[in-house]
Amino acid sequence: MTGFDYQNLLVDIATEVERLYGQGKVAAYIPELENIDPKQFAMTLTFLDQDKYSTGVSQQRFSIQSISKVFTLMLAVSEIGEKVYQRVGVEPSGDPFNSLVQLEHEKGLPRNPFINAGAIVVSDVLLSIYDDPLKQLLNFVHDISGSDQVYFDKAVAKSEQLTGHRNYALANFLKSFDRIENPIEDVLDVYFHQCALAMTCEELSAAFLLLANHGKSVFSSNAYLTPSQAKRINSIMQTCGFYDQAGEFTFRVGLPGKSGVGGGIAAIKPGEFSIAVWSPELNQYGNSVLGMKALELFTTATGKSIF
Repeated sequence: MTGFDYQNLLVDIATEVERLYGQGKVAAYIPELENIDPKQFAMTLTFLDQDKYSTGVSQQRFSIQSISKVFTLMLAVSEIGEKVYQRVGVEPSGDPFNSLVQLEHEKGLPRNPFINAGAIVVSDVLLSIYDDPLKQLLNFVHDISGSDQVYFDKAVAKSEQLTGHRNYALANFLKSFDRIENPIEDVLDVYFHQCALAMTCEELSAAFLLLANHGKSVFSSNAYLTPSQAKRINSIMQTCGFYDQAGEFTFRVGLPGKSGVGGGIAAIKPGEFSIAVWSPELNQYGNSVLGMKALELFTTATGKSIF
């Protein structure tokens, strides 16, 4: 892309957000994430022609956590299409991402695929489709990111398994409403591993090009999604991608995206670019303090939001 100095903009943004260090906390409820150096920042912008701009520790791997829910949703939709949305809804939850209360009111139908209950159901869908869903997921992420270095961080997955009592409760509750087809332990094994995907900002930005490119991989030319399917996933990211702060992200940034409690955020502008940012300190909603501000500064400076 020409006509704008994106590299210097990213560097300037990184400098500006440094003042926000100390305003958030790392995700201490996952022991493997508690010991991460909080004062880290990375940002990568990738255009559809694969022009790329990065700043900070953009090749540092981190646990993408709930951002992985976008990958599993894409994979499920690529296999069974709109049937996925018979298993999970598409509405914002308005409740915490691990709420049991809402599930009871709505007879076990998760509000959307990005809250924990919804992502657990999508993991169940993949387990029903594939003999080895984790291998399929990893191959899929390798293809859409153009990197075969992405892996499951076994230590993080084990840490989540040992402390994931609420997720076990959610899965059992879903099972009681016949929303889960497979054994709970198997479903949660898929779920904990997907959340433990370890990626760099550069790989994450590259992977999200699929949604900026209307469902087609820019690296292999595989069309995993139809344009309509990609549009719908983008719309769910817009309304449900940031826990209880989706409205705030839309208000300040104006891009479809997804965050994770590992401190990562990935967002896209359809037909143009994807952008990923990582900084481990989280606000009260579970979103990266520096990441949220960095993306607000980016769209404000460039005017590149969807609005």
